[in-house]
Amino acid sequence: MLNIISYFWPLNEKRMKQGIKDTQFKFPGQVDFYRGKVRDVYIFEQSIAVVATDRISAFDVVLPKAIPYKGQVLNQIAYHFLSSTATLVPNWVTASPDPNVTIGKRCVPFKVEMVIRGYLAGHAWREYRDGKRSLCGVALPEGLKENDPLPEPIITPTTKADQGHDEDISREDILAGGLVAEEDYLVLEKYTRTLFEKGTEMAREKGLILVDTKYEFGRYGDEILLIDEIHTPDSSRYFYREGYAERQEQGLPQKQLSKEFVRQWLIENGFQGKPGQSIPEMKPDIIESISSRYIELYEHITGKTFVPANGSDMEERIRRSILENI
Repeated sequence: MLNIISYFWPLNEKRMKQGIKDTQFKFPGQVDFYRGKVRDVYIFEQSIAVVATDRISAFDVVLPKAIPYKGQVLNQIAYHFLSSTATLVPNWVTASPDPNVTIGKRCVPFKVEMVIRGYLAGHAWREYRDGKRSLCGVALPEGLKENDPLPEPIITPTTKADQGHDEDISREDILAGGLVAEEDYLVLEKYTRTLFEKGTEMAREKGLILVDTKYEFGRYGDEILLIDEIHTPDSSRYFYREGYAERQEQGLPQKQLSKEFVRQWLIENGFQGKPGQSIPEMKPDIIESISSRYIELYEHITGKTFVPANGSDMEERIRRSILENI
């Protein structure tokens, strides 16, 4: 059983059937369409409309059942942080006319993701544990433990792969390979540190630690803009601030606020995305539990009460919101 619930959000049987698995609209002026792991993107000449569906992925696999309200949660968390940082770093968003929809400028993405880390966790810890003392060309000191704070936040970029997995890459290799011009990369670094500082401050206000996160950027004409989502539990790792020092001193795992609970349930049921493994059955109580946890994440991160979107005809609601705003 999934032992993850801090509180329980009741979802009746009717609501349980209302997750948005995918959308298949055709709009006037639409020039392309892209389906990501969890988002459907409608592309126009100068703009895009991004639908946050209720699909959920883990270990680079899209799970077979949709999670009610998960798309709304992620879309509204991202919009909360994009709105809160817009005066610091310009971003792609022009409107969010529906709880599951964000509309914005169609940018040409840079082919790197800017990962920034304030703590030695996740991938960075695994590399360190295995003996590496340099990550993406950044030197790491001796004597660190898992989840220790780094002397200062470090930027560890990855490639943005069209297929397969992203890979670590150094600043020097990015510039030498011409992936990003130096003058542009300096802007990406500046924006990344500015956003992380603001995200850290906002997390602290909610009793959280922003451990690490990623940002993506693109070009719109001559302007460099922040694109995609930011500071969501799907793109960021958070620790609870209360008890962090005590857990660290005692060598205990840190209490996380992220979608790590989904991965843990899969691992406990024999699935890590490896060949030959089968995704465990997602029964209604599991789906309901995951949905409840995402709502909890929303309320803790934003400090706002979650208000479920009108579920009477979600696809028509979403379609109309895009049609009226493109």
